[in-house]
Amino acid sequence: MVFSFLRRALGAGERADARHEVGLQKAPSQEKASRTGAVIALSGTGRAVWTPRDYARLTREGFTKNPVVYRAVRLLAEAVGSVPLLLTKDGVEQETHPALDLLKAPNPTCSRADFLEALIGYLLLSGNAYVEMVRLGGPPSELYALRPDRMRVVAGSDGWPAGFDYTAGGRTVQFREGADGVMPVLHLRLAHPLDDHYGLAPLEAAQTSLDIHNAAATWNKALLDNAARPSGALVYQGTGGLTDEQFERLKQELAEGYEGATNAGRPMLLEGGLDWKMMSLSPRDMDFMEARNGAARDIALAFGVPPMLLGIPGDATYANYAEANRAFWRQAVLPLVMRVSERLATWLGQAYGETLALVPDTDQITALASERGELWARVSAADFLTVNEKRAALGYGPLPGGDGGPTATGTRSKEASLG
Repeated sequence: MVFSFLRRALGAGERADARHEVGLQKAPSQEKASRTGAVIALSGTGRAVWTPRDYARLTREGFTKNPVVYRAVRLLAEAVGSVPLLLTKDGVEQETHPALDLLKAPNPTCSRADFLEALIGYLLLSGNAYVEMVRLGGPPSELYALRPDRMRVVAGSDGWPAGFDYTAGGRTVQFREGADGVMPVLHLRLAHPLDDHYGLAPLEAAQTSLDIHNAAATWNKALLDNAARPSGALVYQGTGGLTDEQFERLKQELAEGYEGATNAGRPMLLEGGLDWKMMSLSPRDMDFMEARNGAARDIALAFGVPPMLLGIPGDATYANYAEANRAFWRQAVLPLVMRVSERLATWLGQAYGETLALVPDTDQITALASERGELWARVSAADFLTVNEKRAALGYGPLPGGDGGPTATGTRSKEASLG
């Protein structure tokens, strides 16, 4: 009895060990990948994912024909291109580095400002921007901003971008990850809640307002071409009717002699029982200028530019121009600079094999000088802070002996009085 019990117990233990070994063999390997990647891969593996919008039409109707869009894009692009950047390596600021030299002269055809302005312009008009890195078997040597309408994202087997195809002039260039794991193309995109691969352009959100603004401008131009007044009607009061030949001749004479801005105010000579009846419009029908200004404000809102900076009337959000300019830099320019500089630094750091970071040097931004002066005044008046604490609050490094002295004593006494 005892022997049989032990044998059954040992057999159960062996079976348990066997099950444990099988469980260890069948345990899935852990990988750093999203569990949703396989679902995204069903949308198309190994092929180009075509953008669902018409970048050329948006750019043509917006940037090239609409002054509000043109100025908003240029204002943001030029502001971002003017921001000085500080480079840190492993948390230590670098005065000189190959990445700084590369950003100063990205390629032989453009400067740093030209490169950043083109990059930001593409990002705002398309929601996507692409940077090509040229490497000749070593560190990066050149950077190019590529047109977003020519670039296509190629989805991999996991559903995420595995490469890019650039098509121009009937030829396609493929960009794939290099042997060192660095992708030769950097894809910058604005968030799009309904697209896994492409970003949403601000101009898409403001497309209705863009159409209204352009239509109002067309209306105004047509009104000017028609002597800046609504059309009227020629009433024939004679007996019978006009022949076809008389009707066509009358239309031709009206078009040649009375239409257009150069004929504004010209008296009309009528004969043969003709009478001119003015067809006037009500003030409500003529109130298209307010609709045009409202559409312009919506466009500026989509780009994050205060309407006051674009000369759009009717905006009373800010007390003065300087306040609107500070809000523009804080709420639109600096977030855009941080978005682009962080991605560029990470991407270039991979190519150099280093941990790099690019941050905007806000001390050199003229539009924020007043804020900096107010901060200096508040820190200077804080007598309960040590010298090094004041320097740290202003972004400077410590000085020898800056943690002691009368200022430190005052700090301890005030802290004690505050409990």
